[in-house]
Amino acid sequence: MEFTVIDYSIFALLLVLSSAIGLFYALSGDRQRTVQEFLLANRNMGFLPVALSLLATFQSAVAILGVPAEIYRFGTEYWFLGCSYLLGLLIPAHVFIPVFYRLRITSSYEYLELRFNKTVRVCGTITFIFQMVIYMGVVLYAPALALNAVTGFDLWSAVLTMGLVCTLYTTLGGLKAVIWTDVFQTLVMFAGQLAVIVVGARRVGGMARVWRLAEREGKISGIDLDPDPFERHTFWTLAVGGVFMMLSLYGVNQAQVQRYLSARSEREAKLSCYAVFPCQQIVLCLSCLTGLVMFVYDREHPLAPAQRPGSSDQLVLYFVMDVLQDLPGLPGLFVACLFSGSLSTISSAFNSLATVTMEDLVRPHCPGLSEARATLLSKLLALGYGLLCLGMAYVSSMLGPVLQAAISIFGMVGGPLLGLFCLGMFFPCANPTGAVVGLLAGLAMAFWVGIGSLLRGTGGAPPPNGTALPATGNLTAALATTLLAPTVAPQSPRGLQRFYSLSYMWYSAHNSTTVILVGLLVSLLTGPTPAAAVDPRTIYPVLPRLLCCLPPKYRQRLCCGGGCPAQDTGHADAAVKSNGVPNGLAPPGPGRREEEEGQGYIRAAGAPAYALQETSF
Repeated sequence: MEFTVIDYSIFALLLVLSSAIGLFYALSGDRQRTVQEFLLANRNMGFLPVALSLLATFQSAVAILGVPAEIYRFGTEYWFLGCSYLLGLLIPAHVFIPVFYRLRITSSYEYLELRFNKTVRVCGTITFIFQMVIYMGVVLYAPALALNAVTGFDLWSAVLTMGLVCTLYTTLGGLKAVIWTDVFQTLVMFAGQLAVIVVGARRVGGMARVWRLAEREGKISGIDLDPDPFERHTFWTLAVGGVFMMLSLYGVNQAQVQRYLSARSEREAKLSCYAVFPCQQIVLCLSCLTGLVMFVYDREHPLAPAQRPGSSDQLVLYFVMDVLQDLPGLPGLFVACLFSGSLSTISSAFNSLATVTMEDLVRPHCPGLSEARATLLSKLLALGYGLLCLGMAYVSSMLGPVLQAAISIFGMVGGPLLGLFCLGMFFPCANPTGAVVGLLAGLAMAFWVGIGSLLRGTGGAPPPNGTALPATGNLTAALATTLLAPTVAPQSPRGLQRFYSLSYMWYSAHNSTTVILVGLLVSLLTGPTPAAAVDPRTIYPVLPRLLCCLPPKYRQRLCCGGGCPAQDTGHADAAVKSNGVPNGLAPPGPGRREEEEGQGYIRAAGAPAYALQETSF
């Protein structure tokens, strides 16, 4: 199971072409001379490259390694996650994108200052930085470790080469280079997975036979309508819980929001969400089919006991090297496919981290920073985060079993951040104190349930939802704890320990709901935000629309008494006519004392005097 010269050449070609794309955009156009070009690609991207970049940012590593292993072990139940993609992408397209895009912001956390205050913005920013710094080191180290265990590919050569190449094209070419390398790397991922499926299916008699044998062995799952949230995978867990997981990624995560904001228009940003839906379904289908082919192939060509993989994340690599070993070049193509996933994810992390650091932490304290110096500092931040990623990869190599918790942190933090944005966007009565306390409560809940589940798993048999990972780390957990579960469940837990068995697919829903409930309670106890103090552009009127059939008196009470106007079509028509924008999201005007600095509208100090009653609620 060793690489040939052709395999190494294909892998090297991936790195060379990725670097070439970065150099091209560093030397073309305006040569990344402005912050807007470097961080937002001049807000001039079409919907298709943005859609493919959205797909590559978080889906890649999970789809390539985690999902086939999940299907191999537990059957096709996980395939029902595709049902969550529809709402998980429609809601961002029609709720989050219009609000973010019309505010003309650069960092999604600028929204938190416009809606609440600077303290909430900084809290959200620091939480995101912590999440991504932990994540990017693991996502660089874990696939290299798995590849080294299976093929003998030098571990640190792979880590250093990938980290430096990714840092190079991200620092030189900015977001435009990141998006176009994502497009190229997505095509490589599709090619690698298709090669494995086609060759593997031919070896066992075709895809029809694969499906027939998998069905006979009980690997083709039916619809499990059990509503129990402690069951690891059911239709409701995947189709409903998966919506919240998708929203935490595609709705409010800076890496994705930045791509929406790089689109040339709001319509193009929405179209990117529509376009990523079929792409997500294709990726899910390819990964599930890979798992079925792997299962049937293993039944007919079993490995010797000494060759069996030591951990679940090596299953796919052992299968690929066995199937493709007599076809020079194809193992190299799959390795290029695997590392394309890592490159696209890491480059997105570098760019988004540089953006939030620059816009949320540096610019507010250096208001007189010139455009040239701001651009240079943004590039240095991207370079610094690239080097930090290599350092985090080294730290990951020393963590051992603690690596399990490091991987899980990414999934734990996404839910509370989603709850924070929903609290601000859907509940006008929420105040800054409620937002901060709600975020802290959501994070506490996330770490209590997540880490408690990990510790409970290390004390004996892992929990049914499988939050304990192999010591080598499992890439699937990069999104939400883990997808791979043990086959033997412990005795049914009781009391508070029951929460440790909560399906990981409900983590985002559980944690975001905690933020909203605690945030609303604290806001009501400390005094809800007055309607006149809320910028109407930061609110999406979801409650008035859901409660439109109730009498005005009850609507006002259910909306917490803070800015839930009566549903008056006259008001709505007047708002649309006067603003020219539906939903009352008016563009900035002279009366609002805002100025456009190329990156977004910076609101002058002082409380705004916006009356929510005059919007199209």
